[in-house]
Amino acid sequence: MTLLYIVLATLAGGLLSVAIAASLTVHLLGRVVKSLVSLSAGVLLSTALLNMLPEAFEGDADAHALFATLLGGLLFFFLLEKVELYRHTHHHEGDGHHHHHHFDAEQAGSGGWSVLLGDSIHNFCDGVIIAAAFLTDAKLGAVTALAIIAHEIPQEVGDYIVLLNAGLSRTRALVYNALSGGAAVVGGVVGYFVVGPWEALFPYLLVVAASSFIYVAVADLIPQMQRRLSLRDTLLQVGWLAAGLGIVLAAMTALHQH
Repeated sequence: MTLLYIVLATLAGGLLSVAIAASLTVHLLGRVVKSLVSLSAGVLLSTALLNMLPEAFEGDADAHALFATLLGGLLFFFLLEKVELYRHTHHHEGDGHHHHHHFDAEQAGSGGWSVLLGDSIHNFCDGVIIAAAFLTDAKLGAVTALAIIAHEIPQEVGDYIVLLNAGLSRTRALVYNALSGGAAVVGGVVGYFVVGPWEALFPYLLVVAASSFIYVAVADLIPQMQRRLSLRDTLLQVGWLAAGLGIVLAAMTALHQH
């Protein structure tokens, strides 16, 4: 049953992102992405700091070793992003980021394929993270999967917009997105069989997963939110951020009641 839960959880994010991308216009997708970036920042931070790290530190692992793992994880994801293998793109034409005209076309042309490769690697890592969380505790796995799905949707929709702006058809862009999202399923299955026998490593894997969530939120998502906005847009942004926190707290409460 655990393997089934892992496969379903890793499938969910990719299926939802493809469904959203297929059903909305590019203009509406742009608005969705901007809102979901704030939502996913709240979900990632609250999952890492209120769920994954406390779970990791409740075990018998040495606290100093866990903090060293957290530091190493943050540095690792920083270096990985330096080589564009952990890149997150939520931009699109007219998003207010002041990219030059046809910026997205260039991204999807010469650099877009590296973005898709990077997202595939990122999705594979997400799958391993979900597997490790479910193997630690089913409730933790559910909350972790929720956090990853919340982030994966704007990530995949952002890639879809880049590919559309580059001239790809909706069908081809959706197929590429689906293939990229499918890497999470592969990561989940690999994680189940490879990570499973190494139970003593679970606290360290959870810390690495938390470092991934924190890095994405602090280095990628929050900087996108730090633009000069009207009072209304700022309140909406804070509201979506708070909603992300509320979703995780509600999920934790509901799961602990069962």
